[in-house]
Amino acid sequence: MKIFLIGMMGSGKSFLCQQLAERLQINAYDLDDLIEAKEQKTIEEIFNTKGEDYFRTKETEILKSFAHKENFVVATGGGTACFNNNIEWMNKQGITIWLNISLDVIAKRLLKGKEKEQRPLIKDISNDALQIFLQLMFEQRKKHYEQARITLKNNYHIDTLLSLIQTNYP
Repeated sequence: MKIFLIGMMGSGKSFLCQQLAERLQINAYDLDDLIEAKEQKTIEEIFNTKGEDYFRTKETEILKSFAHKENFVVATGGGTACFNNNIEWMNKQGITIWLNISLDVIAKRLLKGKEKEQRPLIKDISNDALQIFLQLMFEQRKKHYEQARITLKNNYHIDTLLSLIQTNYP
């Protein structure tokens, strides 16, 4: 079983990745963590020193390294599905799940603690402008997210998702 979690930054992909992996007894991976380990830099450092195009190329390379692996769930980055035909590739490889969480909820999550400062695309945006930025980003990315095999809305339950996965993707 190959599961790819997609959605906006702050939608809960990393959290759900761990939950699914534990319940399904498969490996969990966070694509951003893998990129940081390979590059030996934080995502922010990669963006600042090499730019977004370089980051997206590395992101795709590491994503496609999962082609020959089995039994895993991957939390992708917020933009992973939107570049280099990655959504098409993920759909061919396994199950894609879009965490379609309200932008209000995402904005609140991103404003907690140091979340915002750790994300290069939003760290320099004022708190007041964050909601507008997220809306614009969502509008650009929605067409890619909508290609996911499964869409989860705000109030999903892990048991319902597990049942859906096991019934439709045995």
